[in-house]
Amino acid sequence: MSKPKSILKVVLPLLLGVGLVWYSLSKISIPILIQYFKDANYSWIVLGVVMGILSHVSRAYRWIYMVEPLGFKPNFGNSIMAVYSAYLINFTIPRAGEIARASILTNYEGIPFDKGFGTIVAERVADTIMLLSIVAIAFFLEFEFIYDFFAQKFNPSSLILGIAVLLLGVLLVLLFVKKSRSKFALKVKGFVSGLIEGAFSIFKMKKKWAFIGHTFFIWLMYVLMFYVTTFALPELQNIPIVAILIGFILASFSIAATNGGIGSFPEAVVIAFSLFGMADDPSRAFGWIMWSTQTLVIVVLGGLSLLYLPIFNRKKTTV
Repeated sequence: MSKPKSILKVVLPLLLGVGLVWYSLSKISIPILIQYFKDANYSWIVLGVVMGILSHVSRAYRWIYMVEPLGFKPNFGNSIMAVYSAYLINFTIPRAGEIARASILTNYEGIPFDKGFGTIVAERVADTIMLLSIVAIAFFLEFEFIYDFFAQKFNPSSLILGIAVLLLGVLLVLLFVKKSRSKFALKVKGFVSGLIEGAFSIFKMKKKWAFIGHTFFIWLMYVLMFYVTTFALPELQNIPIVAILIGFILASFSIAATNGGIGSFPEAVVIAFSLFGMADDPSRAFGWIMWSTQTLVIVVLGGLSLLYLPIFNRKKTTV
């Protein structure tokens, strides 16, 4: 990869994040946002933080199941610190955390980098399937609402025609990808085949049900973490479950858009909640509270992990 392209991959998400922070704070005054932080019920926020930590602990434990068939038995302490270090590094360089996590386990557990990184990619396959499943659940729960929403924006006959054109377009793209030898088509085919292969490889694991159980637990904690934090603000306590799901989905995608969701996370929440008639100010404040508290945990525990990793492993080797 060329150096200018690499720089752009780092700089563009950061610039987008800074721009979205400015936009978000231009839509709500700083004193009002601070007041929301002061008035929030921190019992619910702490519960959300605990759920977030449990999801990360489960992720670290789940990873052990993936490397055991390769002949390695990594220390759980190293695994959890590698997870938090990866999350922290992703705030600086998007998607660099996975590389750092594999490197940490190579340095301290002797797991070959290519094998460690391969298991992390397979983990991402399981996580992608779970996120797509949540998208499907939200769609089926509120199909009528989604249809009515777009029907209000567009003429129903035009909407049906648009859906038909979209489906036809998807079919044509699939046929093009299947037959084409272009670089784009090969990348798409490689991604899809990797997704399928990774999904089926899970069922070949010796402890596949434990892995699947941890995967469901991780994503249950993610959704509940998002849900219980809404109780911190009285204005959001009557929010429907489907709004939580759609807010969670958009917020999850926003994390990939900018470094750790900076700027994009609160605005994704506003977009989702406004569909269900929730006011912008409490929605935006919730987005900032949710993002700030979870980010603070990652910065603190990720920083401590990076500092303690060499100390932890020095002690281990001298015992």
